[in-house]
Amino acid sequence: MALLSFLGAARQVTGSCYLIETHDKKLILLECGMQQGGNHNDNGDENGNRSPFTFNPEHLSAVVISHAHIDHSGLLPRLVAEGYRGPVYATDATSDLLEVMLMDAAHIQEKDTEWENRWRARRGKRAIAPIYVTSDAVRVLKQRRPVAYGECVQIVPGVELRFHDAGHIIGSAIVELTFKEPNNSTRKLVFSGDLGSTCSPLMRTPTVLKKADVVLMESTYGDRDHRCNEDTLDELADILQQAYKDGGNVMIPAFSVGRTQDILFHLGRFYQEGRLPQQVVFLDSPMAIRANQIYFNHHEQFDEEHLTMLRKRNISTLEDWLPIVRQTPSPDESMAINRIKSGAIIIAGSGMCNGGRIVHHFKHNLWRSDCHLVFTGFQARGTTGRAIVDGAESVKVLREQIVVRAKVHTLGGFSAHAGQSRLVQWASEFDTHPEIYLVHGEMEKMEILQGILEKKLGRPVQIPEHGDRIAI
Repeated sequence: MALLSFLGAARQVTGSCYLIETHDKKLILLECGMQQGGNHNDNGDENGNRSPFTFNPEHLSAVVISHAHIDHSGLLPRLVAEGYRGPVYATDATSDLLEVMLMDAAHIQEKDTEWENRWRARRGKRAIAPIYVTSDAVRVLKQRRPVAYGECVQIVPGVELRFHDAGHIIGSAIVELTFKEPNNSTRKLVFSGDLGSTCSPLMRTPTVLKKADVVLMESTYGDRDHRCNEDTLDELADILQQAYKDGGNVMIPAFSVGRTQDILFHLGRFYQEGRLPQQVVFLDSPMAIRANQIYFNHHEQFDEEHLTMLRKRNISTLEDWLPIVRQTPSPDESMAINRIKSGAIIIAGSGMCNGGRIVHHFKHNLWRSDCHLVFTGFQARGTTGRAIVDGAESVKVLREQIVVRAKVHTLGGFSAHAGQSRLVQWASEFDTHPEIYLVHGEMEKMEILQGILEKKLGRPVQIPEHGDRIAI
């Protein structure tokens, strides 16, 4: 019988990582995510991302990744640097996105470590090495094995993998693993990955599955539903109108993959309808710019309704849809935005404001009462974004304390994660009464979802702790 250990995203949102040991001792790693949020300790360890793996990477036979977001894939370069030489299975679009995400993450590791070591040198502390470097990310890319939705692949003897559309971001997958036991019986593990919501205009509805013995299900928004569609869009349109009247800029921190594409779609719609008062929209994220092209390359995976609409209007580029967008890949182009004091919408990463170009725009706009800051995504505990959402009067930006005077808005309706009702519905579709384990959520939200599921399904639902081990 196969065994599964919960090594990440257990009673927390980020750092997804699950180790599977088959009956004949083959090891499969499901997800290899980076933890996000929190502070560095004296060893330069942010959130435990430098902590030793609890397994030997050289002994792994396969790695499976549900989607490209860093909290699910961000430690792959470190895994390879420490000896993993096997295949990394992901969908075709995820495989493409991994190049963008991991190369960017490696660059950030190198630059952040450079800054950290300057600070440490001034204080007489020893230098640290990056968690990984660009050459490690390049090695990961050589180990990618793309798998199409619905295709069945044997990843180790007796274990078959199948991906299903999770509707979260392009290429995101529900992972189905089927284990053949020594007595020729089978056991099926289904991992939800990150399930999409109805709020994402370009993504399809998550695939409904009927058979499983064990289900790992995300619970990011297990405590509530999202206010989607027109109400949220009307609120965003009102914010943009007010910001234009106030005479300042609008800052939108956004994840480069998924959220940025959704926001650009909605801003394009506002432009087409004459509801966008700003003169220019800056897409100030090299990673998002590259991700946009991958989205267009895999447009056949878009929601059918919106794909048909884009085809009818002969939309083949972002500029076709939103003519006032200005993409600023270079540092010089990014810095030039700082000269613009009004009438601009600035979309930049990182989505949780712990780094990236958005923090430079904070330095020039966050302290201004005529500016607006719009959060459209989840803000993990310990991040700058979460501090602002929770009402901090000032935050540390580029090692400087900046007062928060910009008007802050939180729009939950843009989430690419399923809300409570969709999670409950998805879990209720299984005909085989599987064991359900909640992962990828904050504890209080998981407990709320646990109670609702137990009442709906009439059986226990588990919330595993880090390090717990179960039989599949």
